[in-house]
Amino acid sequence: MKINLTFSNLRESYFQAVSNSSWANEGYLVTLRIEEDPLLIDEIRRLNNAFGIGLIKLNSNNVFESEILFPAKERADIDWDTANRLAKENKDFSGFLEDIAEDTKLGKIKSDYDKILNPEEIEIFIKTKEI
Repeated sequence: MKINLTFSNLRESYFQAVSNSSWANEGYLVTLRIEEDPLLIDEIRRLNNAFGIGLIKLNSNNVFESEILFPAKERADIDWDTANRLAKENKDFSGFLEDIAEDTKLGKIKSDYDKILNPEEIEIFIKTKEI
């Protein structure tokens, strides 16, 4: 997530999102503000077509009014090498993968996952975290 997205920080921000989401099914770069520059939008479009990372403009006052400016492209395959490395380095992520594997085998959701927040809870979370 970036506070400001400009032409001068686009490449660094975008390729950080590419790197951080290499293991994921979809990847997004999220920003609070985006510079209104047609060249910037054209470059984001080109990068989106080439690498599939989407762009979300986050509305911190009302997350439900956030916009997907460029949708991410879904990957057919997960980068399991990276997912396995993350699981070795992060006990929580490893447990998450184990829960998914178990639920998939059972064919139903038995595990505890993060609670889905309602709009009021999201607003409190954003204010508490000073987002």
